[in-house]
Amino acid sequence: MRLARYLAHAGAASRRAAERLIAEGRVSVGGEVVLDPARDVDESSGVELDGQPLAPEPREVYALNKPQGVVSTAHDTHDRRTVVEFVPTQRRLYPVGRLDAETTGLILLTNDGELANRLTHPRYEVEKTYRVRVEPESVSESALRSLREGVELEDGRTLPASVRQVEPGVLELTIREGRKRQIRRMVEAVGHRVIALERTAFGPLRLDKLAAGDYRPLTPAEVERLRKAAGS
Repeated sequence: MRLARYLAHAGAASRRAAERLIAEGRVSVGGEVVLDPARDVDESSGVELDGQPLAPEPREVYALNKPQGVVSTAHDTHDRRTVVEFVPTQRRLYPVGRLDAETTGLILLTNDGELANRLTHPRYEVEKTYRVRVEPESVSESALRSLREGVELEDGRTLPASVRQVEPGVLELTIREGRKRQIRRMVEAVGHRVIALERTAFGPLRLDKLAAGDYRPLTPAEVERLRKAAGS
């Protein structure tokens, strides 16, 4: 197994973050610092991070209904509550992607860095669905068509989205990207303002009846469906 992947499987970091740790000289193999993330290793290789031995740990994946005001990070410098605090586990969990503090709904937490990387990598275009309450409530057909075809943002044109008006002022919007505050910016680009935003699905996984602040572990079958959605 490649060294960066080994670190991800050990729950030390996501695959990308693991590569940074290796480049910073914080990882050793058999007592020697290794800077090559492609170095082949296994459990007998003596892999250490900052002098601490690393071994692959059991994979855990959870679904959480993120409440408003909670941040989607493992740690927060402003002492705000984070998503990982909702799940009592001995594993070091990381959120899969991010929801801004005011956005609620489905977020995944895992110690499987490889799965997290695939689910968020632009190459795999894993779908995320949101329920969006907007104002003004009247959304024109031309605005809906613009969202479906892609809108021009300051960081480039968005991919075509799936969108339908559920009721006056409420949209269901599915995207295959993960840009910062993308839904809010897309809605603003067609002349509306988001007043409430909830993620209701991530790939094949739906929020369903999970209450705000509640979590549940995913079944092996659900994890397998996520892997397939991410091309694994």
